[in-house]
Amino acid sequence: MAKVMTNLRVSQDKVQLLMARQSKNPYDLCSAARISYASYRRIMKQGSCKLATLGRLAEALGCDVTEIIEG
Repeated sequence: MAKVMTNLRVSQDKVQLLMARQSKNPYDLCSAARISYASYRRIMKQGSCKLATLGRLAEALGCDVTEIIEG
């Protein structure tokens, strides 16, 4: 059985740096990732989200998931 990675933490600094490079604000990112602004705020505060949401954030930022997780 494959091991499920459940301890992935979203790096607020990395997400914000990528947003700045692309001149995106949080609302632009939320729209592109198809998440609510409230979800974005929770993710940035807690550092965690569902794997699918993590994938959508990475896709919206045009990067690989590994570029926005801590570690």
